[in-house]
Amino acid sequence: MIKTVLRWVLALFYFAAGVIHLAHPAPFLTIMPAWVPAPQAVVLWTGVAEVLGAVGLVQPFSRPLRQAAGWGLALYALCVWPANVNHMIIDLAKPDGGLGLGYHVPRMFAQPAIIWLALWVGECLPLRRASA
Repeated sequence: MIKTVLRWVLALFYFAAGVIHLAHPAPFLTIMPAWVPAPQAVVLWTGVAEVLGAVGLVQPFSRPLRQAAGWGLALYALCVWPANVNHMIIDLAKPDGGLGLGYHVPRMFAQPAIIWLALWVGECLPLRRASA
């Protein structure tokens, strides 16, 4: 039951984020590391990936598709981590300190949890008890 609820929460989060990436790409372009090629295309395709991953995560017809969505969203979260780090650096360098460490530090610690959560609710990481 808890896994199903968390699957839907994560899917809603990713779906909303994907829609925002597609509808309002400008804020994401400002935090993109300079070394990323074709930033507009990257923001567009990350939005598409978030929406498709969210749909794949909650569809009831195919466990392999849920697993693919879980792996995809986990890899996505890993790949966007540099943009989150870049955002923290840019934001904290502002004269007013931007959103501050109270925003950015939890966000950095949340990233591995989101990666694990995508794998767990996507049924990619079955939890098994060690046998005695």
